[in-house]
Amino acid sequence: MPAHETGGRLGEEFFTPGTSSFARFLAAHRPGLLPTRSPLPPGTAVAPDAVAHGTTVLALAYRDGVLIAGDRRATMGNLIAQRDLEKVHPADDHTAVAFAGTVGLALDMVKLYQVELTHFEKIEGIPMTLDGKASRLAAMIRENLGQAMQGLAVVPLLAGYDPKAPAGARGRIFSFDVAGGLYEKRAFHAEGSGSPYAGGALKKLYRPGLTRREAALAALQALYDAADDDSATGGPDLNRRIFPLVSVITEDGFERLPESETADLTREMVDQRRTRPDGPRATS
Repeated sequence: MPAHETGGRLGEEFFTPGTSSFARFLAAHRPGLLPTRSPLPPGTAVAPDAVAHGTTVLALAYRDGVLIAGDRRATMGNLIAQRDLEKVHPADDHTAVAFAGTVGLALDMVKLYQVELTHFEKIEGIPMTLDGKASRLAAMIRENLGQAMQGLAVVPLLAGYDPKAPAGARGRIFSFDVAGGLYEKRAFHAEGSGSPYAGGALKKLYRPGLTRREAALAALQALYDAADDDSATGGPDLNRRIFPLVSVITEDGFERLPESETADLTREMVDQRRTRPDGPRATS
């Protein structure tokens, strides 16, 4: 029962041994708090321009770990709903999640996922493995399938540093489909409406052993290509000082690149585009 119905004391369910999953605890005792619980009657579809959607996000492995980045635009149909949306979030010290899809639902799912990982570590006394984190996120997406079929889909991208993986392959990337299908990607991956263009750019620019700076520039070039061909993806806005969000995950943990560093790299990339509008050529 809620605390106000028990004289301010926690309910009995809080003291009963159970699952290490916070999401499953909510499903059993407070299902109304789950973001995956549909507020719509069965069979109701959401108009595509009724809610904000976010794109494009990408990740790529590099020499020291993995980089994850996203553009900043959210759209409602043909309207720009937000220009500075944050689509990349730390899940814990060595894992990050980025999202494309329904913004409000995605942000709630990210918050629940962050609590899920913290709850597991508190209950079990050890951090969840990276494979376990990917499986937990896949389960949360699967529980949202009903809303996805009504037009409220969330498609996250998970990146993490795995100290148990072989040296040189500790930056790992996982993608998902709306039904909770889980797929590990090698080297790089992009999600969202601009992903065909971002993925094509990464295929051209990626090579093993990139430095952090080279990986960041490749990500910025890919997001620029996505914005060039996809109206839902926002390019860098130099006048408003709105730049893509770029973060890295290494042995030292999650780190978001300072805005000053991202701004300098973005300006360098835009200057290069003045002489090569289609971007750099593929490296041999």
